[in-house]
Amino acid sequence: MGNEMSCKVRFGKQESDGKALLETSEILFRGDFRLKIPFSTIKSAKAVDGELRLQTAEGLAVFQLGAAAEKWYEKILHPKSRIEKLGVKHGARVSLLGDLDAGFLAEIGKLTKSVSKSKIAADSEWIFFAADSKEDLGGLSKISKSMKGAAALWIVYPKGQKHITENDVLAAGRKAGLKDVKVVGFSATHTALKFVIPLSKR
Repeated sequence: MGNEMSCKVRFGKQESDGKALLETSEILFRGDFRLKIPFSTIKSAKAVDGELRLQTAEGLAVFQLGAAAEKWYEKILHPKSRIEKLGVKHGARVSLLGDLDAGFLAEIGKLTKSVSKSKIAADSEWIFFAADSKEDLGGLSKISKSMKGAAALWIVYPKGQKHITENDVLAAGRKAGLKDVKVVGFSATHTALKFVIPLSKR
């Protein structure tokens, strides 16, 4: 079940069909009206009869999600941490390339001592590559050649920018012979796309 669904939403006297999107720290709705509800502003949440009911300061928002209501409710109550979403485990061998935010570096530092900065360690299981522009993506073929087996590459890039878009990142990853398998919200300003070596080439 994805975190984007077509559904009907009631909010006050308004009701509309549209798309609901469950993000890392907020829920969005786009229809005849728009909603943006940060988890931090939700006063209470319930999943009842296929409806996700969120009480906010502005009123009650009811999302008709069917079977997904319970799952969304759980994700709102117990959001995954960034490290959980990225899948990095304790003691993992990690390589860090580019200008990654200090908070993330601290999270990785608590998780593992096996960290290589500015170059890829030969036995890396996880590679994090910060790409701030299309030009940065030029280094991908070199990175992909140094990947082995089930190693994963997360490309972290600014969200909502014209100078580097999701399509740019996807195209560059595929051109380097990699397969995109997952996308997560990395931070309020950045998105991360996960790439792996296709099974047929391992």
